[in-house]
Amino acid sequence: MVETGGIAGEQLRGFVDRIERLEEEKKGIADDIKEVYAQAKAVGFDTKILRKVIAVRKVDQAERQEQEALLEVYLHAVEGAAYQGAGEAAE
Repeated sequence: MVETGGIAGEQLRGFVDRIERLEEEKKGIADDIKEVYAQAKAVGFDTKILRKVIAVRKVDQAERQEQEALLEVYLHAVEGAAYQGAGEAAE
């Protein structure tokens, strides 16, 4: 093994080769995903919503429920403030 400045060249080359192969595979997978979204769009599905569905499904159910509950609280607070502000303006 060739060592330069304390770095094992063969071992480093192995890591670089593996990373490059994985990056290539990642690009191929990303292209495949893009193609599936295009197919979904071609048959009439909204890809923006489809992406949201995928993102939501990635989140743990308990965390998702907590986020939904907080969203409801925030919306209620904002909408309540808007209604209260409108009522004060009418007075």
